[in-house]
Amino acid sequence: MSTDQASWEAAVRHLYEDAYTFIATGPRTHEDWRADVLAVMERAVPDPRGWAGLDDTANDPEREARPAFPFRPPLTADPFRPLTPADVGERLREIDRASARNLLLALTDDGCTLRNLDRFTEGFDELRDMADTVLARYGDAVTCHTNVTVGAPGNGTLDFGASHWGYTSMTFYWEDSGLVVVSDTEVGVFWNLADQ
Repeated sequence: MSTDQASWEAAVRHLYEDAYTFIATGPRTHEDWRADVLAVMERAVPDPRGWAGLDDTANDPEREARPAFPFRPPLTADPFRPLTPADVGERLREIDRASARNLLLALTDDGCTLRNLDRFTEGFDELRDMADTVLARYGDAVTCHTNVTVGAPGNGTLDFGASHWGYTSMTFYWEDSGLVVVSDTEVGVFWNLADQ
């Protein structure tokens, strides 16, 4: 499956129109993809295709002191210390593509659950197709990483039927969940920020 700019942007806008999010893509220029993810978080690189993402924190005054705001170092670190690629990598774990697709749908609102889809008029299959459109931008040979644990961790699969979910905090918000998609040429960052 491939996608074009209009389809990708429409899917992103529709899925995340009611969420408080950070969604951006940057070029993959380092062997260590974590450095490229950090550049996206710091808004230091443009989207390599010029496609529009979403950034509900773009104008937050906190960005003056912390370029990567709302992303932050681990809780044990100085909160004013700049983020490092290691900070990014140590809080993410790899998941399979099917889990990434479902996670894109769970990120459409707070709580990281597929019950978030109840607010849409479209059925699950149509929403899943939109998530596939989003992922298609990055191609088939990707790795996907998240700070979320849903169900039994460790096998690369997220179980959205589980009664609980957890996450390793990566932002200054009280709850955050996200997905990083890494291809040979691009890195995509999709984050839901619970601002209340």
